[in-house]
Order: sequence, then C-alpha cells, then structure tokens
Amino acid sequence: MNTQRPTRSNNAKSATSHASSVAGPQISSVDTAASPSGGRAASRTGPRLAAKPDTKARPTKPTLGPGAKTGGKAKAQDRKPSWPRACILTGGGDAPGLNAVLRAFVRACEPLGVEVVGSRDGFTSLVEGQPLVPLNRESVRGILPKGGTVLGTSNRGNPFDYPQGKRSVNRSRRVVKRLADEGISCLILIGGDGTLGIGQKLALQGVRVIGIPKTIDNDLRATDRTFGLDTAVGTATWAIDTLHSTAEAHQRVMILEVMGRHAGFIALHAGIAGGADVILMPELPYNVERVAAQVRRRTRLGAPFSIIVIGEGAYPQGGAVNTLQGATVGTPTRLAGAGHELAELLAPRIPHEVRVTVLGHLQRGGSPSPADRILATRFGIRAAELCAAGESNCMVALRGTHIVSVPLNEATSGLHRVDLKGEFVAVARTLGIELGA
Repeated sequence: MNTQRPTRSNNAKSATSHASSVAGPQISSVDTAASPSGGRAASRTGPRLAAKPDTKARPTKPTLGPGAKTGGKAKAQDRKPSWPRACILTGGGDAPGLNAVLRAFVRACEPLGVEVVGSRDGFTSLVEGQPLVPLNRESVRGILPKGGTVLGTSNRGNPFDYPQGKRSVNRSRRVVKRLADEGISCLILIGGDGTLGIGQKLALQGVRVIGIPKTIDNDLRATDRTFGLDTAVGTATWAIDTLHSTAEAHQRVMILEVMGRHAGFIALHAGIAGGADVILMPELPYNVERVAAQVRRRTRLGAPFSIIVIGEGAYPQGGAVNTLQGATVGTPTRLAGAGHELAELLAPRIPHEVRVTVLGHLQRGGSPSPADRILATRFGIRAAELCAAGESNCMVALRGTHIVSVPLNEATSGLHRVDLKGEFVAVARTLGIELGA
C-alpha cells in the first residue's frame, strides 16, 4: 500500500481554511472540503493520517461528524471517512500485554492510512450506543508497561447473549448497524475463545473481523502461544518460591491453586520453574492416593514438607470440575474450589497440616513481562497490516517463530491443551514430579 500522503492542490489548501475545525482534545469527527481538482483537506486534532487520492467530487459544504460544533447533534451515519476506519476492543478477562497490543496496532495503522477508534469495556460501547474513543499515537503513549487495558474489558457483554435484567437478549444486529453507521470497515477483537467466537458469528453477518489471541490460559488452538501466559507463569513461580520457606518452617503441605480453566499450562510451567513436588492439571484427572504417597515419600527422605500446584480446572478421578453456583446472566461459568477439594481429600491421608493458597487475579494483573510485550507488539503490527490490506475473518497467530494469519474459525474450533505425551510432561516426570496419574 502506498503510504505517502497525496499532494494537495492550491484549491484544496484554500478549502482547508474554509473547513470547520474541532476544538479540544477529544475528537471523533473529520471536516472535509473538495476542490475542482479532486483534492481534499482535513482538519482534526491528533496526528494526521495518510489519505488515499480521491477523484470524486465532494460537496463544498464540510461534512461534520459527532462531536463537531454545529449547534446540533450530528448523526453517526453522516460521518463517512474516505480512508479505512478500524474499531478495536478488548474482551473477556484481562491479560498482561493488552496495552502493548493496542499501542502497536495504533502506531502501525497510522502510516498505513487506517484511522482507529476503540470500544470501551468490550462490546459495551457498541451495544449501548456510547461514544467510540479516537486512538492515536498520543493516546497510546506510555501504556506499554502497564497492566490491564486502557479501553477496559468485560466478560458480560456478549451481544448475542446480552444481559438485560434477569434475562439475556440478542443485540448483535445493533452492533452490526452501529459499525455501519460509524463507517467502520474492520472490527479488531483482542480476546480468547469467547470473544473470538463472537467475532466468528459477527463475520457471518457481514462484519470484517480480525482477531488477536489473548488469554493467560494459552488455550486457543490456532496459535502456539498467547500473550499473557508468560507473565502469569512468572507470578505463579514467584508464589511457589515464596511458599517454600513457610512450608519448610512449619513442615506443612502447601497447595497453590492457579488459573488456566481447562488447560494446565500455567500449572505445568510454573510447577517446573518453581520446583513443585506435585503438579495437577485439568488434562489428567488425579489419583489422590498417588499424591499422598509422594508427600509421605518426601517425609521419609528427610523433607517433611511439600509444594503442590493445581490448576483450577483439575479434578480427582471419578469426580468433576468445581464451579461456582449462581452464575450471573450472560457470564461464563466460573471455576473455583479445586485446591480446597484436594486439601479435604489429602489431609486424612498424610501426617501434615495442609494449607491452600488461591493465587487468583494476581496472575492477571501487574506489568507484562518482556516476552509478553514483544509477542503482543508483534501481534498488533501484523493485525494492522492485515486490516490495511483488506483481509477479514482471520486471526494473527504464532507458528514456530513466525506471526501468521489463520482462519478465524480455526481459532474457535476447539481448545489448545497440554500434550500429555509432549516434552514438558516428560520433563516433569523425569524430575520426579508427581502428576497424579
């Protein structure tokens, strides 16, 4: 794509002085005027975006968008920019690296001539008709090391199952219409299987969708790795290191419950990195007798304490995944209780006190690791390139050492889980770590 700004004629320059300017730091409108030569002038706050040459005649009266000072409220459909306009949002649970993606995408879009706006709190702004947020280099400055997301996120805003009181309704048509009214040519979704599944459904309604994989669980099938995992593993490893000293001092068994839902990557990787004695994963229902035998074995060898790492989706053989009852309408099922269930099963079988630590949302917060910042940045840049090239219904992914594009339906076709015959499981067994089966 030619990213050089077109040369404007003198008539276009004259038209610039005629166009209305928008005051203040918040802008969502672009004023345009045309000259007989087909040039275009634009007045807007924030950095100037590259524009495509336009040979069609424009009305001499500027077209004003929402937020422009016209004395009345302009309709969203009156604003039809001639350059590509992308809307980006972060959906589902937050993960370290979301701001790195936003920063990379916005900065990469500018020289490609793509205007970027954001939807706050996932799909909420699109469903509720709230203003979209203009994003430029200035608005994403300084956010690279920050956790969370400056746009906010939500796992309760599924437009196909949107909460309304005690029931849920389908608001997907409202989202599709809003995107059309705002002149959005591409919807960028940063999320996990839930958010990308929504994107797949919107694509069937004619929306151009590009996905960016985000989840600390690393459970998206179409990519080798998602950003957020590395930081979460680092936090869990720190917790294991910290628990070691108090476990040894009191000769206790310490159970650390980590996130991951139905995938055991956090438990397995952090358990190996932190020197855990037992690692229990959702992929491998555990035999509590084997766990107890490992604890007793360590006691006989002069180590009367043990560290057990368990994923929140792990469960005993013959049992089931623990979930919270009374889930809120429009929200995914919450997993909880795996660590406490193990403690109840284990305590009668060993001569030690058992304590449970649920690491919880500490794994989602904090500054992203360098590895997550780099991966998120690479994802954001590739998504911008796909957007500018007119690609749709795809997701960026890490395959080996390369960032590639894969079909969106491939990303939502199933879960990526720990390979029980893979290298990491073999490493754990070689180290003498008990896996429960």
